[in-house]
Amino acid sequence: MFELSLSLEQLLSTSFLQKLVENDGLSQFVLNQHRLRSSQKITGSVTVNSELPQTATTHKLVVFTEGLNLQQLDEVEHRLKNSITIHCWHVVQVNGVAGFACAANVTLFNDSNCKVELERLATQLSIELCLIEKVPTLAEPGLLLMDMDSTVIACECIDDIASLAGVGVEVSAVTEQAMQGKLDFAQSLRVRVACLSNADQAILQQVRDGLPLMSGVTNLVKILKQHNWKLAIASGGFTYFADYLAERLELDAAVANKLEIVEGKLSGKVEGDIVDAQVKAQTLLSLAKQWAIPHRQTIAMGDGANDLVMMAAASLGVALHAKPIVRQQADISIRRGGLDTLLWILAA
Repeated sequence: MFELSLSLEQLLSTSFLQKLVENDGLSQFVLNQHRLRSSQKITGSVTVNSELPQTATTHKLVVFTEGLNLQQLDEVEHRLKNSITIHCWHVVQVNGVAGFACAANVTLFNDSNCKVELERLATQLSIELCLIEKVPTLAEPGLLLMDMDSTVIACECIDDIASLAGVGVEVSAVTEQAMQGKLDFAQSLRVRVACLSNADQAILQQVRDGLPLMSGVTNLVKILKQHNWKLAIASGGFTYFADYLAERLELDAAVANKLEIVEGKLSGKVEGDIVDAQVKAQTLLSLAKQWAIPHRQTIAMGDGANDLVMMAAASLGVALHAKPIVRQQADISIRRGGLDTLLWILAA
């Protein structure tokens, strides 16, 4: 067991924490009054005769960001002291994901305002802060069901189609209201698609050719597949893009709406039933049953109000770069990081 006194410069240094983890093998530690205690030998440390606390807990606090430092962890401990007790930090690394996260075993004794404070802290400290209880594990096969627009891809396809069709302003305004939960999704989709009436179907190809993948999605898919996970899209968008992405990313399934095309033109209608919030949720349950995946190994990820029912149906609901109303109701939020940072949570 070793103890290291920390200067303010070291507490604030990203490179210092990175060196401790990557060069000195730091994996488990306790912070206390500018001191770090660890079971690993760290250069310049002094031996102390004590053990790290071993406490049976049901919750973990996971912290990660680009440029994580010890001062941020210390501030988290201080600011959450009225809601949780942090027993010990450990470093979380996943093969194939650059960097690391820090997770703490915690006892939660006052959760009345804990989620509000977590959100406030995450914003103020520019960190990702996730309090989790029971989450799926990488050690077993699972199911990740993802929204498409602004989740798998960094755009809203219908807005891009509308822009090329010359009705971008009208459609974007309706999209924003739908994302915030101010409009019924099925109704808003029909209104937006109606604006596209008589547009040439060639614009669909233009949009598809320029689809920007969300940061980390390719790596997330690759690593989850290595662990025998199933991955799928459930989207209120369109099959023209969802099917293409499923093939491109080698996903296992894709469910979306189908645009009606008549004589090379968009008719302004959607074929068949609308894929709305309830259909997304049912898709998660159906796919889990089809592939014999237990509920505890299911994850739903999205960014809009239309994804909340799907998130609630999963064991873990993840809000990605989401609106405040979605972050408030999701189990955890990834506010700025790439999709593959989800792996740190599953490995914590």
